Amino acid sequence: MTYNCSMRDPLATFSPATRAWFREALGEPTPPQREGWPAIQRGEHTLILAPTGSGKTLSAFLWAIDALYQRAAADEKTEGIGLLYVSPLKALNNDVERNLRAPLEGIRAAAARQGLKLPVLRVAVRTGDTPASERAGMLKHPPSILITTPESLYLMLTSPKARDLFRTVRSVIVDEIHTLVGNKRGAHLALSLERLTHLAE
Repeated sequence: MTYNCSMRDPLATFSPATRAWFREALGEPTPPQREGWPAIQRGEHTLILAPTGSGKTLSAFLWAIDALYQRAAADEKTEGIGLLYVSPLKALNNDVERNLRAPLEGIRAAAARQGLKLPVLRVAVRTGDTPASERAGMLKHPPSILITTPESLYLMLTSPKARDLFRTVRSVIVDEIHTLVGNKRGAHLALSLERLTHLAE
């Protein structure tokens, strides 16, 4: 990726609450965030390649989170999974779930200071280790953000009951993609993403 940072504020297209939280918590956007957001906001398939700690995961998450909150603020229907995060590393999934709490809670707090009440966006993790009771709970009360593995995504997409959860998905993040390219897991995930594309409304 070539970094060609312009003078334009890269946070300008986010909601006021998201801008306020980001500025207070993180300061200035990193180059991957500055260069990645325009393409993500245009709805393009976007590959962000950057060192660990450069904020590339948040660059993928923040726009989707902001969009979910903006839909809720506009009283649009927000039931169902809006954001899907897929990683081949189960340990990373749990880290991401914990790291998501800061922006989710921070943006809600910033909105409250601005006089706007935002709903709680529920996050769930679905892997092969997820208890049956939690899997059943997702069917009754789908999370806003689902964190999963390629294998669990495949199983859910081929399940008559779970498949319908994905009709509301608007954004997909695939992390650690370099571990999947060129092997059977990658081919498997590509098939699942194609199925998801046809399933999502």
